[in-house]
Amino acid sequence: MANDYVKYLNEVAVKWQRIWSEYRVYESDPNNKMKFFITAAFMYPNSPAHIGHARVYLIADVLSRFMRMLGYNSLYPMAFHYTGTPILAMSEAIAKGDPVLIKELIELYKLSQEEVELLKNPLELARYFHKRSKDAMIRYGLGIDWRREFTTIDPEFKSFIRWQFEKLREKGLIERGSHPVGWCPNHQMPVGMHDTKDDVEPEIDEVTVVSFIDSDGGRYLYPVATLRPETVLGVTNLWVRPDVEYCICNVRQGSSEYLMVLSCDAAIKLGYQLKITVLDRVMGSNLVGKYVVNPLTGSKVIILGAEFVDPKFGTGLVMSVPAHAPYDYVALLEYSRVSGDMSIKPIPLIRVQGYSEVPAKDVVERLGVKSQKDTDLLDKATKEVYLNEFNNGFMRDDLHRLVVNEVIPGSKEFVSSEVCSTSVPRAREVITNFLISHGYALRIYEIMNRPVYCRCGAEVVVKLFENQWFINYGDLNWKKLAFEALSNMVLVPEESRKQYEATINWLQRKACARSRGLGTELPWESGWIIESLSDSTIYMAFYTVIHKIRKYSIPSNALTEEFWDYVFLGLGDPDRLSRELGIPNEVLSDLRREFTYWYPLDVRCSGKDLIPNHLTFFIFNHVAIFPKEFWPKAIVTNGWVLREGEKMSKSKRNVLTLEDALQMYSPDALRASLMLSAEVEQDLDFRESFTLAVIEQLKTLESLIIKLVNSNKRSEYSIADKWLLSRLQRHVRDVSEDLKNVRLRSAAVRLFYIMYQDLIDYLSLTDGVPSNVVLEYIESWVKMLSPYVPHIAEELWHRMGRDTLIVCEGWPKYREELVDPEAELAIEFLKTFINDVREVMKLTKGRNKLYVYVSNKDDYKDLITVVEYVSMDRKLSDIIKALTAGLSPSEVSRRVERVRRLYELVLSLRPDVRDLIIASRGIDEGYVIKTFVNYVRSSLGINDVEVYYADDPEAPDLGGKKKTTLPYKPGIYLT
Repeated sequence: MANDYVKYLNEVAVKWQRIWSEYRVYESDPNNKMKFFITAAFMYPNSPAHIGHARVYLIADVLSRFMRMLGYNSLYPMAFHYTGTPILAMSEAIAKGDPVLIKELIELYKLSQEEVELLKNPLELARYFHKRSKDAMIRYGLGIDWRREFTTIDPEFKSFIRWQFEKLREKGLIERGSHPVGWCPNHQMPVGMHDTKDDVEPEIDEVTVVSFIDSDGGRYLYPVATLRPETVLGVTNLWVRPDVEYCICNVRQGSSEYLMVLSCDAAIKLGYQLKITVLDRVMGSNLVGKYVVNPLTGSKVIILGAEFVDPKFGTGLVMSVPAHAPYDYVALLEYSRVSGDMSIKPIPLIRVQGYSEVPAKDVVERLGVKSQKDTDLLDKATKEVYLNEFNNGFMRDDLHRLVVNEVIPGSKEFVSSEVCSTSVPRAREVITNFLISHGYALRIYEIMNRPVYCRCGAEVVVKLFENQWFINYGDLNWKKLAFEALSNMVLVPEESRKQYEATINWLQRKACARSRGLGTELPWESGWIIESLSDSTIYMAFYTVIHKIRKYSIPSNALTEEFWDYVFLGLGDPDRLSRELGIPNEVLSDLRREFTYWYPLDVRCSGKDLIPNHLTFFIFNHVAIFPKEFWPKAIVTNGWVLREGEKMSKSKRNVLTLEDALQMYSPDALRASLMLSAEVEQDLDFRESFTLAVIEQLKTLESLIIKLVNSNKRSEYSIADKWLLSRLQRHVRDVSEDLKNVRLRSAAVRLFYIMYQDLIDYLSLTDGVPSNVVLEYIESWVKMLSPYVPHIAEELWHRMGRDTLIVCEGWPKYREELVDPEAELAIEFLKTFINDVREVMKLTKGRNKLYVYVSNKDDYKDLITVVEYVSMDRKLSDIIKALTAGLSPSEVSRRVERVRRLYELVLSLRPDVRDLIIASRGIDEGYVIKTFVNYVRSSLGINDVEVYYADDPEAPDLGGKKKTTLPYKPGIYLT
């Protein structure tokens, strides 16, 4: 049954996409309306678009459609990012006959062997997946202006990027020099996020290497890498990996030269930063038991073996500081237990409030860490100790006593005067500088999130790259401008602001060119290709004019720096430019008008993983190139997309392509499922069971709407009609508010479920016979559904007899005069009353006559007072005082219990019900129940219903219910 409906939905989608294309409804040109310009991150066409792409593109599409319906001239363009090495690396792997990749292409992406052969050419590969992805986007119903489509290797785009880089260079923001970069040893080139498997950005950080001295004559140095050089005073031993080979190396850094013992893996890796010559090799087990000298304290410490040592991190040797490093503390406990050697004790260095002298011990015991295998707990413990010590810790005031032999003359005085009692950050700085200045420390760089792999399969290392071109994001004046722009931007979620701020702070120089790959050559030096995170920062501006450049057939050689200066910055004399370039003056003016109409960009949509790179670069480059009036206004970042609870990956064969998802579920069902599964900022778990349920809900909605459109209508106007119209106004208001604040799931839940349920309730209240009010409700409902499910909304719109396109219709208006709190409270009361009766019926089975004791509207005065006091966070005693003022003592005692019950009732009510009580000033409950007595009977299965007012002296008092009746809480008696 679901398959038949999916087939129908796909047919409906094809039908309306053809008509929208004929009418060019998504082609947006400047006019006299307010504009709305939104973009989403363009994709790499090295595989078909998948549901991760589908999510971010849908977010932009829903917002674009909503703003168009609000009356804005909305533009949503799309392009394809060919730049960089991913496409090149993939085509090379195919050419080499990579069996895993070829199997993936055939089984996962359904290519024929002939198609695979074509993909040996990188451009053919890009064009192939470009076309498949674009076709899927069109089938998905994205409202994109495809006239503005381009690729990043188009000659027009290359001229634009050359202009951008010349501007950055003019401002002194591009420079040449040495800098640590992620490096592929195979391709011999820098790599960034878009060059690595799974798009992982290599996170490079500085690490201090402290050299311990061979105690047998001091010929060799045993260097240890540490992020906490201030703890070198508390080293109790070194750790090596017994089963790993270590190399004795000649190491040169600048004019300094050392003989060092490094793991052989580390020697290879550090060879990209230092000049290293391997002289000899020895197993780690041969190093165990040797003694080395601490360069700062002069104390001898033993080298011990440990399996946890990672030979590829740092130098392959680790210093142990068990007082302040949870991993070291647990390793020492295990060593002592196994060896029986209890002589090694933690050395306390840092005082921090809330911890003992050995903070590592405190946290390990509190978290229940049992062994080195409890890595999650140890990571948590490490983070806690390091963070608290760095932010709140002070070095002890007696640390100079730890200096037992001055390897470096003046060490004791240095520790006494510069280290004792100082803050941890200060101690870190001075100890590092002291050891470096005396030749016992140096700085190296590590990939902290290793292992990271190039797309060719090689593990990425850090290289100190010389004569590399960099964008200097460390420029302080540039950072100030970026912060200024950020402070004026709307960020969704707002919580992401701290990550942007942190990124702006820590960003320094970023390699901006590669020696290979697709893309644009540096304008001032051949052989360098601008890399993919550097040519994708201001391309949103290019969308505004590319279609006109093509329309006017402007050749790429006419797209000079002066041309772009005029179009984007308004610089230069258009008359002179027209003569020099052979471009008519009116064409130049038209291009300039197009840009100034659409810019600045109103919203940028992307995944949260791009905050530390692309999205922050996007801010930096805009403030560098454009004046303030063209700085971007908002960024929306979404969470990950999982599938059935797991991260999608090619290795797991669980990547769901957009084209497959569309075939399986239909465009509208996929759109609805993605929007209903999670709010934008949350990670989304795409589950087939949920999507199938969404398909059933779509079918139910469509069936109900068609049935009501074609049904007979009554002419009378009832409380139920007032209620439905009032509810509609609240839906219009709340959905509008949610969409404006990018609460897309909240709006979707209201549209797909709450509005549907209101209609079901309305039909129950009216005995299944609606009035013409239902058509007004449905018209607004279908309009509001259209940003989410445009195809079925369009179909329903025309099934309703409309001859316009719903995608061109306006958004429903909120009509405050139709908001009826009394009608809403009446129906809310009715539902609550029926639920209360059901609860009583569970305890009194077999009874089929219902007596109800109700309150009239005047009885609501006390309830309204209590609601008002509760809304002001007033205490019960304040409410009692207000409602018993002027009463005699005997009256007060009777009144207090009633007020207490009213107070408890109000606390149990939803906030929206409290608001209705205040706004309506109460209802006549008897009139409500009598009006809807048929609804009460059918809901409860009770035919005999008697209604009495609790203050009616003539009414029987069955079960003493008269005195227990409260407003909004009728007395219920069953016989």
